[in-house]
Amino acid sequence: TGVPRCGASLHEPNKALRIELNANANCTWQIQRNANQTIRLIFSHFKFAPSSSCETESIKVFDGPSIASPLLGQVCDDTDAVPVLESSSDSLTFLITTNSVAFTRNFFVYYYFFSPGSRTENCGGELTGPNGTFSSPNYPAPYPEFRYCVWHIQAPKNSKINLQFQDFFLELDRNCQLDFTAVYDGPTTNSGLLGKVCGRAQPTFESSSNVMTVVLSTDDTSSYRGFSAQYSSVPLPGPMEPNTTLTCSSDSMKIVLSKSYLASLGFSEDHLQLNDPSCRPVVTDPVIFSFPLASCGTIKKDEGHSITYTNSISLAPAGSVITRHRNTEIVAECRMKNNETLEVIYSTTNNGIQKLAARGRYNVSMAFYESDLFSKPIQYSPYYVDLNQTLFAEVTLHSTDPNLQVFIDTCTASPQPDFGSLTYDLIRSGCNKDDTVVTYPAFENHGRFKFRAFRFLQSFPSVYLQCDVVICDSNNTDSRCARGCISRQKRAISPYMWKTNAVVGPIRLKRDLRAAEHSDSLTEAEAEKTPNLQQHNFYTLAFVVLISNILIVVAVILKHHKHQAGYSYQNVQSS
Repeated sequence: TGVPRCGASLHEPNKALRIELNANANCTWQIQRNANQTIRLIFSHFKFAPSSSCETESIKVFDGPSIASPLLGQVCDDTDAVPVLESSSDSLTFLITTNSVAFTRNFFVYYYFFSPGSRTENCGGELTGPNGTFSSPNYPAPYPEFRYCVWHIQAPKNSKINLQFQDFFLELDRNCQLDFTAVYDGPTTNSGLLGKVCGRAQPTFESSSNVMTVVLSTDDTSSYRGFSAQYSSVPLPGPMEPNTTLTCSSDSMKIVLSKSYLASLGFSEDHLQLNDPSCRPVVTDPVIFSFPLASCGTIKKDEGHSITYTNSISLAPAGSVITRHRNTEIVAECRMKNNETLEVIYSTTNNGIQKLAARGRYNVSMAFYESDLFSKPIQYSPYYVDLNQTLFAEVTLHSTDPNLQVFIDTCTASPQPDFGSLTYDLIRSGCNKDDTVVTYPAFENHGRFKFRAFRFLQSFPSVYLQCDVVICDSNNTDSRCARGCISRQKRAISPYMWKTNAVVGPIRLKRDLRAAEHSDSLTEAEAEKTPNLQQHNFYTLAFVVLISNILIVVAVILKHHKHQAGYSYQNVQSS
């Protein structure tokens, strides 16, 4: 193995590579051999820079002799699998690129040539039925080298799978890079990875549905007796009533429980309570709990890139100190994750867990204000301003949780609504890039800043402002919000709860409005097209947060006029 240089041309029938790369790497490995065989490439361990994205740091695998060949697959920091890729011929290429973050990346990859359909490839298979057994090739004798076996398990519908390895002995190494077994929660190896195991163990796994995939991968170094496994199926709990729902917003939580569902649990709707016993439902049919998100004993949990609010409904029979009913609890959970709100409601009983899930959204808006008191928002549109006038902007998270913090991460201006090649940074990574920008300290659920109005020098009548907004738990002293201005080299280390873009506008110059109103050369038809304040009062100032690729755009429209002294920027950055 060893540590190869940045890229290589490989011709051996099999080889293991231990790769170590630093920042700004762009390295290509080409595997090629004159053989009527295909190549299996396994990335059994990979460690990218923390929080890196596929756009800036990845492994790309190409089905042929160069990076111009068809893309076979991509591996990134968030890849939830042990990537195994196979070529269609006797050549394959992979490219590793890294971003500018100072961090040592480590990869372990090995490949070997093989003949598809040959006897040595005859392992794995399809397993159906409520239970069954399977074992590694040659068990209990040592398993063969260079094997890749896949078992697809399918139990009856409305059940989940319990998998137990009764005997397990594979080659042991720290990251299970050499010989390993991987278990996936679904029908393929693209399903979520439940775990990767090697060495001596007796691991157990449980699926969330009636399908599971098990993989055995071996290299050519050491072989042991492998494993013997058995699986069994367990019925999933039945569905909740259709009118049993949970609705989450950044303001509140609403739980709706049908009387028939409560009756099935053996409890009366008259004796229900949340974590806070003083919080009681409105008893109709259905029974409804509706309460502010951060009240009634709701428990908030910081989970890195998401924040979870959980409350429980206790179902206790009245008028007795004992019960012969099942020990039951209904748990409602709102998970505020990046770009979405995930709602889960389930009940825990002697018979298992019942779940119901839905989707929601954060409620975020952005507006201009008349002054730094931030008491009177600009209600009309367009917002006519003078060149160099100070503009006051506020982003608001509409939430009843006082411990959420709004942080202005990045604000970029562009004369084009799609933010093409011509852009100008006001704020970048929490750092003020424009001399006129002033950001205000965090205040409740608001993020505030001010800057002076400007225009682009070229003939662009409009300016759009797009701001990246980060929402954090204010009690987390290590959050992205608490870090403030972060240089590019340190950027990927701070967690945030939620991130979106926000926009407001348009803005136009007062001088252009006055010139248009007093122009004697305009024809009647042209005058009808000329914007004036009364016409634009009918425009609606709207702020929307979208679930996928959330974008709220600040449209700042400025009429082109002759170049004058003042804030006319000549340096334009690219996005």
